[in-house]
Amino acid sequence: MTDKSTLEARIRRQPVRWEEELTVQSDAVVSKTLMDRKTGTVTVFAFDRGQALSEHTAPFDAFVHILSGGMKIMLGGTPHLLKAGESLIMPADIPHALEATEPTRMLLVMIRF
Repeated sequence: MTDKSTLEARIRRQPVRWEEELTVQSDAVVSKTLMDRKTGTVTVFAFDRGQALSEHTAPFDAFVHILSGGMKIMLGGTPHLLKAGESLIMPADIPHALEATEPTRMLLVMIRF
């Protein structure tokens, strides 16, 4: 059984604390895909301060929720500063980029339709 399917099976039985599942690593962006279905994906990311994903587009809407830390999200040229507990939808085909303003954990839900 893969790490992904083990984690998914465990979450189906009990709550999970993300800081125990995915740690922020020095000068890195790390991720774990929890679910990958025809209808979408659920992925948790950990960014060290200053780490980023360069501007890109996605063919589907993406829901971002900041679990801990803070993130600057450029969405269609407009900056958004998100902190723990805040969320943003990045619409399909709109250019976006992300940069951690501090060590950050983020949940990304991609909806395919």
